[in-house]
Amino acid sequence: MSKRIAFLASDAPVAQTARAALVGRYGNAAPRDAEVIVALGGDGYMLRTLHSTQHLDVPVYGMNRGTIGFLMNEYAETSLLERLAAAEEEIINPLSMTAMDQAGQIHRALAINEVSLLRAGPQAARLKISIDGRLRLAELVCDGALVATPAGSTAYNYSAHGPILPIGSDVLALTAIAAFRPRRWRGALLPKTAKVRFDVVDADKRPVMADADSTSITDIDWVEIQSEPTIRHRILFDPGHGLEERLISEQFT
Repeated sequence: MSKRIAFLASDAPVAQTARAALVGRYGNAAPRDAEVIVALGGDGYMLRTLHSTQHLDVPVYGMNRGTIGFLMNEYAETSLLERLAAAEEEIINPLSMTAMDQAGQIHRALAINEVSLLRAGPQAARLKISIDGRLRLAELVCDGALVATPAGSTAYNYSAHGPILPIGSDVLALTAIAAFRPRRWRGALLPKTAKVRFDVVDADKRPVMADADSTSITDIDWVEIQSEPTIRHRILFDPGHGLEERLISEQFT
């Protein structure tokens, strides 16, 4: 049994050492010629790998050589071909972000985990929230807000006390970050097809930045966010350790 594997690794020494060992054992293919990509690092590197290889339609199998590794499988040099043959595939769709800054420039980016808006000054942000063109919240005073996918719901969204979403659910989580007014607003669950728009109120006085998987835009005037079903990220997990199981387990730890 053989398989054309492209081994990619973060700059961390432990990841580079692992890559050298795996390439020596299994060989190495260019990503464009590979049947599977093995990413070595943490969750941040996995996200970068998914973004950089999304045009290839090749599944990505991550092995943890980082710190968190929620999207990663355990690292081992042996039995990799058998693990790849038995791996279960999850399909996730990213979010698309379209943002206009105060200079009138349009910015676009994709996010696998979440798109977040964060205050960029000493004062709280003031945001208006519209869903599918209908104003739903005239004023949210907060440190920020985010829209998360099910795959990203255990990341920043969970830290901000947002809900963990089952990976197969066709919903998005809209979560406030340190909401001041409405003080008890708990956020919202939205259909995956929803288009979310944030308008920044008093943007000159209360500047806001937007971030989509570490692509940051400053001095935001408005942001629109929606799921991008035409882009499919294929992620491989060892049996019994897929995203569905991890999302359930995370709620009991």
